[in-house]
Amino acid sequence: KILSMIEMNSIKYGGLLLIIGGLEFTISMWISENLYPGYNIQNNYISDLGIGSTAIIFNTAIIILGILTILSSILLVSLGKSVIFLFLTGIGALGVGIFPEIFGFVHSIFALILFLFGGLTGIVMFNKIKSRLSYVSLLLGLITIIALELFINKVYLGLGRGGMERLIVYPELLWSIIFGIYFFTKTSK
Repeated sequence: KILSMIEMNSIKYGGLLLIIGGLEFTISMWISENLYPGYNIQNNYISDLGIGSTAIIFNTAIIILGILTILSSILLVSLGKSVIFLFLTGIGALGVGIFPEIFGFVHSIFALILFLFGGLTGIVMFNKIKSRLSYVSLLLGLITIIALELFINKVYLGLGRGGMERLIVYPELLWSIIFGIYFFTKTSK
């Protein structure tokens, strides 16, 4: 009984960290987009926000997102081995913030880790979520993976490179918030 309570609290707080991380990064990204001179969400990469006048806001926010995602994956370990994908998503976010766009290839590797494992998290968690919401998890993961494939092949569907990159990132942020709420409320009395 005590072990079950610890596991429930662990899942609850893992969910809470996902909510906080998803919200703080989304809000910080929006603030940065509005403060960055001449920024255009269709033509600019999201990581452009990590250099120049908005660097401190953006890089701090994505580092916090990475740390909270890593901590969340540790708290959600009772869900099984699939949380490794969430852990790797956190590593990707942390690396993007520590190594902003000016680091070139290193930054790109961490961005790929973030994008790929963020999408895969939604797909592999399909079987871990005991609710009709599991289909939302699967859908968000598939959107991210398909958008990532298109982005890599420079197929932007009229959205521009920044718009297509957002089609990768927004589903990941939505997953974090929706499933953070799911895990948080699933264990609440």
